[in-house]
Amino acid sequence: MQINPNRLLSFLAATLIVTFCHVAMGEKPLDYNRDVRPILSENCFYCHGPDPEHREADLRFDEEEAAKDYAIVPGDLESSEFYQRIIADPDTRMPPVKSGKKLSAEHIATLKRWIEEGAQYEKHWAYVPPKPHPVPDVQDKDWPTSDIDRFLLAKMEAEGLSPSPEADKTTLLRRVTFDLTGLPPTAEEVKAFQDDMSPDAFEKVVDRLLASDRYGERMAIYWLDLVRFADTVGYHGDQDHNISPYRDYVLDAFNSNLPFDQFTREQLAGDLLPDSTIDQKIASGYNRLLQTTHEGGLQEKEYLAIYAADRVRNVSQVWMGATVGCAQCHTHKYDPYTIDDFYSLAAFFADVDEAQHFKVGTNALPTKRPPEIKVLSQRERAELAKLEAELKEAPSENKAETERIQKQIEILNKSARLTMVTQAIKPREMRVLPRGNWLDDSGEIVSPAIPTFMGNIDAQQDRATRLDLANWLTDPESGSGGLTARVFANRVWYLLYGVGLSSSLGDFGGQGEPPVHPELLDHLAIEFYENGWDVKQLVKSMVMTSAYKQSSFASAQTRERDPYNRFYSHQTRHRLPAEMIRDNALAVSGLLNLEYGGPSVKPYQPTGYYRHLNFPQRKYREDKNEQQWRRGVYVHWQRQFLHPSLKAFDAPSREECTVERARSNTPLAALALLNDPTYIEAARQFATRILSSEASDDEVRLNRAYMLALSRVPNTDEIKVLSQILNENREIYRKDTEAAAKLLEIGLKPSDDAIEVAELAAWTQVARVIFNLDEFITRN
Repeated sequence: MQINPNRLLSFLAATLIVTFCHVAMGEKPLDYNRDVRPILSENCFYCHGPDPEHREADLRFDEEEAAKDYAIVPGDLESSEFYQRIIADPDTRMPPVKSGKKLSAEHIATLKRWIEEGAQYEKHWAYVPPKPHPVPDVQDKDWPTSDIDRFLLAKMEAEGLSPSPEADKTTLLRRVTFDLTGLPPTAEEVKAFQDDMSPDAFEKVVDRLLASDRYGERMAIYWLDLVRFADTVGYHGDQDHNISPYRDYVLDAFNSNLPFDQFTREQLAGDLLPDSTIDQKIASGYNRLLQTTHEGGLQEKEYLAIYAADRVRNVSQVWMGATVGCAQCHTHKYDPYTIDDFYSLAAFFADVDEAQHFKVGTNALPTKRPPEIKVLSQRERAELAKLEAELKEAPSENKAETERIQKQIEILNKSARLTMVTQAIKPREMRVLPRGNWLDDSGEIVSPAIPTFMGNIDAQQDRATRLDLANWLTDPESGSGGLTARVFANRVWYLLYGVGLSSSLGDFGGQGEPPVHPELLDHLAIEFYENGWDVKQLVKSMVMTSAYKQSSFASAQTRERDPYNRFYSHQTRHRLPAEMIRDNALAVSGLLNLEYGGPSVKPYQPTGYYRHLNFPQRKYREDKNEQQWRRGVYVHWQRQFLHPSLKAFDAPSREECTVERARSNTPLAALALLNDPTYIEAARQFATRILSSEASDDEVRLNRAYMLALSRVPNTDEIKVLSQILNENREIYRKDTEAAAKLLEIGLKPSDDAIEVAELAAWTQVARVIFNLDEFITRN
C-alpha cells in the first residue's frame, strides 16, 4: 500500500498535538503494556486473541497488523470499528453482555485516548530482554543510599509521595531477621544492635544473617513451594516417598550461594552434567517431585500424559513466570503459547525414567519410585571423610580410639537415606494431544523445542536435552535468561517488600500485572545475571536500601494516595508464614532444635486426623524426642492431609506450584495457637523460662516475657491486662491444682509444691496470650 506523505505528516502532527494536550493537562503518557494491553487482554483476547480455533470473526487484537487491517484506524475514532463497537448500544456492544465482561468508563476513555494518540502497540514487556536504564535524578538527594532507592524515589516524587520515616532499630532488626532467617532476633542480638552506633551496623547484621545456616532454611521454604516439594505422592493413597535429601540439597545450595544458573542446571539436568556428582544427582530429584499414583488398575499411558503436563506447568511457572499449562488442550487464550509449544516443552522430559513405579510401586510406606539411590548429605559426607582420615592417622596400637572412630563411621553410614533421582532413558514418543485427550493419537509427533515465538534453542546434539533447556533458561544473550532473572528478582522483592514489582508472581503474561517499576525490574535482573547469578548479593542489594528500612506505618495521606503500596512509600506489615509462626514460638520458648538437615520430622497432630487415608490405612506416630522441635521446613508434608496447624496458617498442599501463599484471617488460626499441643508445650516452656529469672516481681517478669517474645517491654495498659490474666489464673489454679496439672500435662506427686504448679500454670496461660498477639505473628 502506497502512503501519501502529506497524510502521514498530518497524522503524525495530529497525534503529537493530542499527546501534548493530555500531558499538558497533567496526565501521564500512555504506555501500551501498562495501560492498554491489560484492558484488551481481560476483555478482548479471549475471543480475538492468539487461539485460532476459538477466534471470533477471524479478528484479533493481540497483533498490531491484524488489528489495524480491520478494526483500528490510528487517530480516527469515527473510522475505527473497534471504538464504535465498544460504545455501541447493548445489542451490538463489545464485549457482548453474555460474555460477563464490561468495559468501565475509565477503560473506554483509555482506549479512546490510545486510538487518538496513534494506537501504538509494543511487544509484550516480559518477552523483551531487560535493558539498562539511566538511574533517574531525584529532588531529595539525602534519602537514597542506592540506585534502587533512586528508581523508587523518582516514581514517588512523580506521584506526589514522600518516603516514610525509617523504622526504629528494634523493628528493623526484627524485620530483617525474620526476612532472612525466618526466626526472631534474640534479646542479646537486639541489645547489641541498639548499642552499635557505627555507620555499618546494619550491614554487619545483614552479613551475619546471610552467613547463617538459618538463611538457607528460610529461602528453602519458598523454593519448596515453587517446585511443589512434599513427602508424599499426592494421588490416591498419598503414600510416603523418598525425597528428603532433595530438600537438604536446596538448603545447601542457598547457604553455599550456588549461582542460580547452576542451581537451575543441576535440578533440571543434574544427571546429564559431565561427571555428575552426588549432589547433582540429588538435585535431579526435582524432575520427580510431581504427584504420582500407585493405584491398582491405572492406565499407564494416561498417567504419563498427566505427568508430562505437570512438568510443563511447573517448569514454565517456576523459571518463566508463564502459564504454559493453559495450552495443554488448545492454544493459549491470552499469550502466544500454542498447543504445539506445550507438547514440545513436554518432550524435553520424555527421557525421564518415571514408569518403573507402575510395576513396582505399592501401598508400602514409603512406596517405591525407582530410580532411587542411597545417599548421605553434603555435610554427612564431609564428616565421613574427616572420620576416615582420622582412622588412617590413628595409631595402630590404640585399639579403643580405632574402635570409637569405626563405630562413628558405622553410625554415619547407617543414616544414609534413599532419594529419587532422574536417570535418562530412550525418550518416549511425544505427540500433540488434541484437546489434551491422552486417547487421541492423531496429533503430530513433536521434538523438544522452546515456544516458537521465543526463537530456537542451541542444542548440543541432534535432539535437544533437558540440559539444553536449562542453559537456554539461564542464557541472557541468546536464551531467556533475562526473563528468568526478572522472574526470580521479582519474587525475591516480594519476599522482602511484601508485594512484587509485578504483583503477578506466577504470570508475566497478558493476564498478569505489568511491573509498576519496569526500569527497576530490568535493573535488578541485569545486576543479577551480570553478578554471576549471585542470590545473596541480590538479597543484600534489596535490604541495604533506605526503602527497605522505612516504617510500615505510613501517614494517612500516603495510604490514601498509595493504598496498596505500589510505589513502596512505606514498608509492609503482614502475617508470618506458617512455618515461621511455629519456629517463632519454639525459639522464644527455648525449645527450638536447630539441627540441620536430615529426614522429615513429625510433630504432634490430632489423633485420628489420618482416619480417611487408605491404601494403606495408617496411624500417625509423632516423634518422641527432640526431633519434635525441629524447624517447620523439616516437617513431614502430607499432600492430602497437611499438618492442620500449618494448614490453619495457609501453608499450601504443594500439589501445584505456589508462587504466593494466601493470608487468611479466621478463628482457626487463633484456635491452633491456643490448642495445638506444640504451642501449649512451647507456652509451658516459655513460662518456665520467664520464671527462671531471679526476679520475683510480676512486672519485671512481664518485661522479660515481652523482651523475649517481642523485643520490647510492655506498656502500662498491656501490663494491666496481663497482670489481671495472671492473677485470675493464679486464683483458679491454687484452688484447683489438678486443673493446673492437666494444663501442664504432668502427673501430680505428693511431694509437688501446689503453689509452684499453680504459678507455672498461670504463667503458661499468660504465655498463650502472648503467642496469640497479632504482633507476635506479624512481620512489621
